[in-house]
Amino acid sequence: MSLTWDEATAQVTGPGQVFELVDATVLGVPMQVFKNAPPHLGAVFAGARSHGDKTFIVFEGEEWSFSRTMAEVDALAAALVGRYGVRKGDRVAVAMRNYPEWIVAFAAITSIGAVSVSMNSWWTEDEMDFAIDDSGCTVYLCDDQRLAVGIGPCRRRGVRVVAARTPGDLPDGVDRWSDVVVPGAAHPGADIHPDDDATILYTSGTTGRPKGAVSTHRAIISSIMAFSARQLVLSASGKPPAGGDLPTTFILIVPLFHVTGCVPVMLTSFMLGFKLVVMYKWDPEKALEAIERHQVTNFVGVPTQSWDLVNSPNFAKFDTSSLRAVGGGGAPAPTALVNRVAKSVTKGGPNLGYGMTETNAFGPGISGPEYLERPTSTGRAILPMRVEVRDPEGRPLPHGQAGEIWFFGPMLIKGYWNRPEATAETIVDGWLRSGDIGRMDEEGFVYVEDRVKDMILRAGENVYGAEVEHAIYEHPAVHEAAVFGVPHERLGEEVAVAIHPYEGVPFSADDLWGFLDGRIAPFKVPTKVVVTAEPLPRNAAGKFLKRELQQRVVKGELAVESR
Repeated sequence: MSLTWDEATAQVTGPGQVFELVDATVLGVPMQVFKNAPPHLGAVFAGARSHGDKTFIVFEGEEWSFSRTMAEVDALAAALVGRYGVRKGDRVAVAMRNYPEWIVAFAAITSIGAVSVSMNSWWTEDEMDFAIDDSGCTVYLCDDQRLAVGIGPCRRRGVRVVAARTPGDLPDGVDRWSDVVVPGAAHPGADIHPDDDATILYTSGTTGRPKGAVSTHRAIISSIMAFSARQLVLSASGKPPAGGDLPTTFILIVPLFHVTGCVPVMLTSFMLGFKLVVMYKWDPEKALEAIERHQVTNFVGVPTQSWDLVNSPNFAKFDTSSLRAVGGGGAPAPTALVNRVAKSVTKGGPNLGYGMTETNAFGPGISGPEYLERPTSTGRAILPMRVEVRDPEGRPLPHGQAGEIWFFGPMLIKGYWNRPEATAETIVDGWLRSGDIGRMDEEGFVYVEDRVKDMILRAGENVYGAEVEHAIYEHPAVHEAAVFGVPHERLGEEVAVAIHPYEGVPFSADDLWGFLDGRIAPFKVPTKVVVTAEPLPRNAAGKFLKRELQQRVVKGELAVESR
């Protein structure tokens, strides 16, 4: 007989279990924590040594074993301490694409008690200059392209620079990775407390400058352990995740500077000894090739990447039978995508996790039959995370009522670097305000409806972009859709959408209006429609740039059909 969700959670997190929860005080806030959690990330990486010559990283024809990876981690850690004078609490920036050296850098920095500052590899020189100044980093680890945008700011601020994968001569004052990272050096060690700072990840700045989200060692490790604990809860409650005889292999398709790539994908692989297939950049055809060649079992990205994968015209040409799970997080997935993945991934199924930078990617999750039954839900959370839906005054709302989603638990960020006001606004009595609007049903399933700031207020009626997108994606011609609000003199805002149809498939605003008639309330139907032959603009994390689309519509830069 299967256990209920709450019974399964109590069993998995009970006394004597690997994921046993105990009471503790974290940064002054009483909460539950994992009793058996490693004390810090240095201990996590030290444990990876036991995997020896087992393959860890596969990148563009290169294969890095755990032994080779840890040898480079030790060498870089020794250089950071001995050559560059990095001490506990110092910030060290990592600015490169998804190279193996990014992973080495992260492990070396955090295992000596320094703080890894993840720089967005898409940033311009001005944006990089801001983050270098804001973080106060003392060393800048980069690749060739990020050397070009970072050398000026680093010189102006006296930051030491180490460049990896840089052919040819280097500018004066820049050290070459291979000269600095010489395997054979012993790791210098460090005295690290669970609540010491470990990372700064900059959140995307849709308005103004980005904020640096600060996480502790405990927060990151709590997230990794919670992901594993959830798998056991699923099994205990009679909803086991898809299994198989193949060893777990992740494919890395999102940037490592993004929390999804860093924590649930890279660090889970590091901690549990999984193979990690790293893509140079996202390309659905190359992803299919890699899935077949390396028998990838876990595909974790944003919904648009899952959509690209299963809708590839060459999907059936590749053997994808190794896949056990296709999904990820970052945004609610269209119902059409959930069903398409379920039909395409025969041995596994779709899954979705609702996490954010501020929760170290952990949050409610859903997969398998439950996801097919509730395709608009982002699932349930497990302890030690708690979730509530609250009104604007911070009061909990009854089941079914929409409000702002709040999170609580040891996996939350400590706050925002140098932003006490933003920290106080976001973290209240240990609870984190997500900025997302949603609701929760009686069984604890969470439904995310929109960002608080993205919600469209049309003539006093709330319009949730995710709901409208779900309906639009049901049209067989629609490949990409992004719903957003634009100013309207009488209504306040009206609903707009940008659509990229499948190549060669005719599609117009009239097609959309006819299709949506009767499917959603008339006030939710977009009155301004942009149909473009070009893919919609996305940020480095794969999310659509709705603010950019909105501004281009307002400025008349895009061809708009109006109703």
